[in-house]
Amino acid sequence: MKPKPVRTIGTNLVLIAVTIAVLVPFLWMLSLAFTPADRAFAASDLIPSSPTMTNFTTALTSGGLGRAMLNSTAVAIIVVATNCLFASMAGYAFAKLRFPGDTIVFGVLISTAMIPVSVTLIPLFLITKGIPFAGGNDILGAGGTGLLNSIGGLALPYLVVPLNIFLSRQYFLEFPDELAEAARTDGAGELRIFFQIYLPLAKPLLATLGVFAFTGIWDDFLWPLVITNTDAMNTVQLALAKFLTSGNVQYGPVMAGAVLVTVPVLLVFAFNQRAFISGLADGGIKG
Repeated sequence: MKPKPVRTIGTNLVLIAVTIAVLVPFLWMLSLAFTPADRAFAASDLIPSSPTMTNFTTALTSGGLGRAMLNSTAVAIIVVATNCLFASMAGYAFAKLRFPGDTIVFGVLISTAMIPVSVTLIPLFLITKGIPFAGGNDILGAGGTGLLNSIGGLALPYLVVPLNIFLSRQYFLEFPDELAEAARTDGAGELRIFFQIYLPLAKPLLATLGVFAFTGIWDDFLWPLVITNTDAMNTVQLALAKFLTSGNVQYGPVMAGAVLVTVPVLLVFAFNQRAFISGLADGGIKG
């Protein structure tokens, strides 16, 4: 057997060291999650000698994480669905349909992704508060609270993300125009062409959009902090933050909550891993 070059061995050692450095905090978090609260920092064993599930029960009940996870799940389902549908439709339109000023409109749309969140926070708040016929508002959007402190308000700014439109456009640009032209010759409309021809071929794209949309809304902290004012509408990030600002920090339940919040992200990526990586690879090669 031919010996491996020194450079390859050195590269593997560096990768192993980096992997260990990344995994250690997660292993420590997992260890503390199963360690009794009164022994959180009393023992240094990575594997708890007397593991317990009490921390998880405390996080879900006393910490309100159970309700927060339901809220975040509802918002995530809405955001993933709207991004996969509308962002892919917009990307298809920019890639395959020609209309006056399409390049300018696309450039302006994508440029909005460079605007800091802090700049748009107040306008988004006012728009959410002024939605007509919501939260007691009249037809002019006055007199009530609009979509503040609601699932719809939490999802509103993320219904269609410009980055996902950009990814969709780049993906559909690589499909041959002959597919659509043949369908038009047979009398198919644009919606039928999109849903029956292009969309079934875009599973890697949908997986990529879904993963990005889910992780973006699941990890969001600032927007829920601004528009919610009751514990019943907390998202997972707000619920975790309240553990750390309660004055009496219980690190066992905090770490248990962190584990529970991490699991859905890992599951979403695991179920979409092959299509997600394929979508990124296709985008990197074709783009």
